[in-house]
Amino acid sequence: MPEILRDLGFVIIYKGNKGYIKLEHPDLLLEFLVLEKGRGIDKPFPLPKLGVNAVALRFLGFLSSNTIKVEIEDFYVTLPHPANFALHKLIIFQRRLRQDKAVKDKSIAIEILRSLIDKGESAVIRQVFNSVPQKWQKRVINGLSKSEDKDILAIIENAK
Repeated sequence: MPEILRDLGFVIIYKGNKGYIKLEHPDLLLEFLVLEKGRGIDKPFPLPKLGVNAVALRFLGFLSSNTIKVEIEDFYVTLPHPANFALHKLIIFQRRLRQDKAVKDKSIAIEILRSLIDKGESAVIRQVFNSVPQKWQKRVINGLSKSEDKDILAIIENAK
């Protein structure tokens, strides 16, 4: 796959010193992700049929459990529902080792949740929140309680 995409203008980037592969194009960045299970792994997950190494990502199943299709030019892209994406970010920002990435994740999550609320989709946020295990719910509440955005926290807490 990297060789095919190289012909389309992608550049192969090895992320870190462990062999994770990203394919970068001026219009698109491709990363290969697999679900991290158990204790997790701290090395690339080989996908030999694709010729790439993937990053194992915790909670990936949550992102793929509720998706939307977005039309971009003449094709469709499947993306996590914004509520899932935002709640995922609230869970993982607390696990980040790099503070700058944690701040960015939290900020993006809150911005997306505010947009959903502004569009009248508070019920969707509550529904997605109720779909996750209690341990994850506690992480979301913990992440929101560290923010100044109490209206989002109120919506989440009313979900129970």
